[in-house]
Amino acid sequence: MSPWGEPEWPGAVWIGECDRRDLDGADPLPLAGTDGYHSARLLVRDGRTLMGFVTVPVTQGSVSRAAVREAVATLPERMPESDPPTPPVSVVMCSRDRAALLADALESVLETDYPTFEVIVVDNAGTTDETRELVANHPDDRVRYVAEPRPGVSRGRNRGLRAAAYDIVAFVDDDVIVDRHWLTGLATGFARADDVALVCALVATGEVRTRPQAWFDNRVTWDDARTPRQYRLADPPGDVPLFPFQVGAYGTGACFAVKRRIYSEVGALDVAMGPGTPTMGGEDIDLFVRVICAGWAVAVEPAAVVWHRHRAEISALQAQARGYGVGLGAWLTKTALNPKLLRLALPLLPAALGRIRTLAAGGSADPEQVDREFGFPHGYTRSLGHLEVRSALVGPARYARAVLAALRP
Repeated sequence: MSPWGEPEWPGAVWIGECDRRDLDGADPLPLAGTDGYHSARLLVRDGRTLMGFVTVPVTQGSVSRAAVREAVATLPERMPESDPPTPPVSVVMCSRDRAALLADALESVLETDYPTFEVIVVDNAGTTDETRELVANHPDDRVRYVAEPRPGVSRGRNRGLRAAAYDIVAFVDDDVIVDRHWLTGLATGFARADDVALVCALVATGEVRTRPQAWFDNRVTWDDARTPRQYRLADPPGDVPLFPFQVGAYGTGACFAVKRRIYSEVGALDVAMGPGTPTMGGEDIDLFVRVICAGWAVAVEPAAVVWHRHRAEISALQAQARGYGVGLGAWLTKTALNPKLLRLALPLLPAALGRIRTLAAGGSADPEQVDREFGFPHGYTRSLGHLEVRSALVGPARYARAVLAALRP
């Protein structure tokens, strides 16, 4: 993922990837575009096998191969896996008037190593012709155009799934860059067990050149996955105290794949939830929980890597906290209105209250230390947490408004 500017603080981190075979020898490993960066975070692979992430110093535009080897040696050993079955996949990308972002994301998908796939670009309530023209003029016949005139990512993705030709449908945002082995990683997730109905990708930080990006990189949990996991209602994980309702344990709506017959069985994405609606979010966790509570497994597959660019401005963090809070409140409202889900949720109320207290502190046990670490004004991290919790309180009203709006033709 190419950076959108120069690093803006001394703690900026250059981000890239390499293969274990690149680490042989004694010469420094050269990196491109490292001016202003003093450390590098590398995703290290051994062929298709994901080894993990390491962080090493940058010196004169390169990193020491020996230092990278030493860091890799501390990672858990990953045994190479056999190639999974590769059923055809329909990739659905929703976009609204962001042709430049869409073009980069689309090209990264088309460069994946997967044998058979199509890409359905959904023009989601676009106000210009740029998305349609991009697809119409694209030379790759694997790319198709579909229009969804009503706003909302959930509507756009549901429309894309209806147009899909294949049983496995992968949803990916238009502002990410996918790894070359991304689709193979998703296929690996489905191949791990017959009951896997949905696979979440590893959405990794693609740029840390500003303090807000570093703050968000420190905050999120959905890029922590390093080991493949499956989540099932019949086998609650001991390290996920709010299971199956733990937000962030599975992944994020930026990228996941689902079997379309299961999608039909448990219900499509809720058109009253998500970006482009009054609820602003929550559509992804709503679907993940519904799949698990229907008796299917959700797999988290770190081999399916997607690079995401976090918001670079400090003001954008406020909008993000507000959106997360409203979406969370809307989803909790919907959960409370479902008798089956409510019965599962009530015993978790004490743990949920503890989680809310953590959110109110900005997701940190020591928000003041976080402010100092990232150079934010004193109390800023805690203020973002308060904003997120306050925003959750308007979620019920926003959800009611969105449901009424969805009922209108």
